[in-house]
Amino acid sequence: MSTFLYLLLTLVLLSVMVVIHELGHFLVAKLFKVTILEFSVGMGPAIFTTKKKKKVDISESDNDSLTELPEEEKTLVPEKTVFSIRALPIGGYVSMAGEDDASNDANAFCNKAAWQRFLITVAGPVMNILLGIICMFTLVGIQSAQDGYLASNTIYGFQESAISDKCEEPLMAGDTVIKVDGVRVHTGNELVYEIMNNGYEPIDLVVVRNGETITLNDVTFPTESESGATFGNYDFIVYSEKATFPVILKHAFFRSFSTVKVILDSLKDLLGGRYGAEAVSGPIGMADAVGTAAKAGATSLLYLFTLITMNLGVFNLLPLPALDGGRIIFILIEMVCRRPIKREIEQTINTVGLMLLMGLMLLVTVKDIFNLF
Repeated sequence: MSTFLYLLLTLVLLSVMVVIHELGHFLVAKLFKVTILEFSVGMGPAIFTTKKKKKVDISESDNDSLTELPEEEKTLVPEKTVFSIRALPIGGYVSMAGEDDASNDANAFCNKAAWQRFLITVAGPVMNILLGIICMFTLVGIQSAQDGYLASNTIYGFQESAISDKCEEPLMAGDTVIKVDGVRVHTGNELVYEIMNNGYEPIDLVVVRNGETITLNDVTFPTESESGATFGNYDFIVYSEKATFPVILKHAFFRSFSTVKVILDSLKDLLGGRYGAEAVSGPIGMADAVGTAAKAGATSLLYLFTLITMNLGVFNLLPLPALDGGRIIFILIEMVCRRPIKREIEQTINTVGLMLLMGLMLLVTVKDIFNLF
């Protein structure tokens, strides 16, 4: 497959994630009877639309403050949501009455209780994370079906070049590692990740040895560097555990939450300067990763999809203007102060945030293009 086809595949995968995200907003908004004007799959010109001609007047609303409005201030709203399929496979959107402006519709987003708006807003990112969890359960199921076993957090032995078994307080065969640098681990996958993330310098391990819980101080692991950052490298072999149904559930559960932690750790390390700007990628850089994963097989591609959709969910929860997390902050302030922030102030902050976000995406895209040559 060419770079163009990988880029197209990336856009399709991103579109699936965005549509799932918008579906989360849509379903919870429908639960609270918010007036939804349109649910669109894709962007650009519409190639299919369910047009609803019949409309209802808000004078039929149960909200007395709205039904008593003068006739000229009453608003006509669609009886049913318009569903559209648009030409460009680059995401989608849900358009709700009163989402960005004031509305006289009793069921407009802006006229719903703050706790309802909070749940509607948070539903999109949560939907992405739930999709990632479902994909992770699928991945672990595939792995267990192929191998019949999953990696535990109990040490079986050591590689020839191992150094963690030669420290002053060494790791030993038979140890079950339950904490790495203060972080609880339950599976071999979590154990390897925490050593990679923190083991670039001596770290403390908590292990169960012969039934006794002990702490090993300053355990040292080999290191390796990549893209200007240094990582720890595990130097042991772990026991495997038979992939029974309860074991599969355990691994899928902890790997899901470990993936969310990977995303948060990466963001923290990026802001802290551990990773440089080269670690950030847009759709073009992502296409290269998608291409590599696609060549490695469907399982690798599914894992990358899982990582990206969870990334999308976590990123959207960040308290930044123009993201769902930014809107959530405004709603929480309203819930605490018992009155909303002025709409003009919120719109100005969101507009500036969106411009900065678009500028960052442009810079990242330019960087990715230069990296192609």
